[in-house]
Amino acid sequence: MSRNISDLVIAQIGTYKASNLLALIKSPASIPLGNDGFPSRAEIAHALNVALFQGILERVPSGREYTEDVARSGGQVNFDHGALRTVAWSHNGKLPPGEAAFTRFLRPLGYRLNGTYPLDRIGMTGRSYAHEDAPDEIAQFFVSEFHPEKYSAEFQEAVTNVVMTSRDPLEPRTVALLWKLDRDRYLPIAEAEQVIDNLVDCFERQHAIPRLADYERLLRESAEMAWIATEGNAFNHATDRVDDVETLSRQQKALGRPMKDKVEVSGSGRVIQTAFRADPVVRQFVCESGVHVRREVPGSFYEFITRRELEHEQGGKLDLSFDAGNAQAIFKMTAASA
Repeated sequence: MSRNISDLVIAQIGTYKASNLLALIKSPASIPLGNDGFPSRAEIAHALNVALFQGILERVPSGREYTEDVARSGGQVNFDHGALRTVAWSHNGKLPPGEAAFTRFLRPLGYRLNGTYPLDRIGMTGRSYAHEDAPDEIAQFFVSEFHPEKYSAEFQEAVTNVVMTSRDPLEPRTVALLWKLDRDRYLPIAEAEQVIDNLVDCFERQHAIPRLADYERLLRESAEMAWIATEGNAFNHATDRVDDVETLSRQQKALGRPMKDKVEVSGSGRVIQTAFRADPVVRQFVCESGVHVRREVPGSFYEFITRRELEHEQGGKLDLSFDAGNAQAIFKMTAASA
């Protein structure tokens, strides 16, 4: 374990949580390391991912119970990727529209576009970003853009009502530090701590509490956009890379956990996925009278993936791609009834 990674995670979530989480999550074995007190971009990226994973455990009880089982058995989670949703819409308040809100800091952290996936059935486009320094060891980001223009005029009006209040959480000082990181590929640890602290804030809902009427209007046409209305840019799910998804699925179903009915297999046969159904959360809405009401809605979830190697003529490397069919089926884990 890199001391820089350990110190960064402790600064973000505290010593107790950090010690448990750093033991649980498999640490990258072959990433560029900075000198003590000067973490590399790879170390900063992994520390950020660990902090975001902690957020999933706090919000997703089924995922937390699973990881507690892993820890008790002496195993580790191989954090494969985290997913989030954005809205590609010009009426987005102060937040840059779509994935630009995230690529502006993913690139200085060392991430590069690894694949683009049309998600036409749900009106979205997904893009995966892998880390340039250790693509198979540092968790990828799967960033989806929702396209409101594919839906009705009334739906688009509801989208605008929801997201037009969005704030931009990325602070000017963080932007300057990201430029420095992009140039030097490391930062003094105090500056790296500031960057991570601010970037964690970017993975939240940035708009105001939605109106119930707008939420119900969105839900009639798109469960995905309705989810964004309540959860914003929070991690939609985090994913554990396991040896055998099919066996794991059977085991988790036997334990009574809310596992997806069907295991999804990519067209290539090399990427196999399943997930727990989203854990419910209670969120506030504003009624027409201005009174706040509470309603149970789908929250985030925990996913599992098995990746097989590419053909030998392609170097025998792990297949780090995604599959549009798999992704659209997995996204249904957050569907709510209108």
